[in-house]
Amino acid sequence: MRNNMTEQQINTVKQSWRLLRDIDPQLLGDVFYRRLFLKYPSVKPLFKGPMDVQNQKLVDMLSFIVAFIDQPDTFAPEVVSMANRHKEYGTKPAHYLAVGEVLLWTLEKGLGKQWNDEVKEAWTACYTTLTQAMLEKV
Repeated sequence: MRNNMTEQQINTVKQSWRLLRDIDPQLLGDVFYRRLFLKYPSVKPLFKGPMDVQNQKLVDMLSFIVAFIDQPDTFAPEVVSMANRHKEYGTKPAHYLAVGEVLLWTLEKGLGKQWNDEVKEAWTACYTTLTQAMLEKV
């Protein structure tokens, strides 16, 4: 897996996630999925389970990504697993763009005044790295 993130971007993602990880996963997930379904209603049928479980999965996945984004040997096998799961769910490449847009919006809302161009660029690089790796595996 290629990680095109700079060390500074990795540190920025990790530092900003520390500010967000204490938010209730149900709240963070609810904000994310409500926005996703509002802007992109066609993706809603891809989510079949209870949303409280999905909310927790979102936060757990983000925590894993942040924790291991700088450790490709640990990160790569999980990326393959995530790519396969998302393919089984019916995820298409265009869905990754929608999710990325809504994820950045959610992070911006969650971080408030802590959100700036540097944080946005770092999270964009993080999400791009993940997305490219997942799309290479499907």
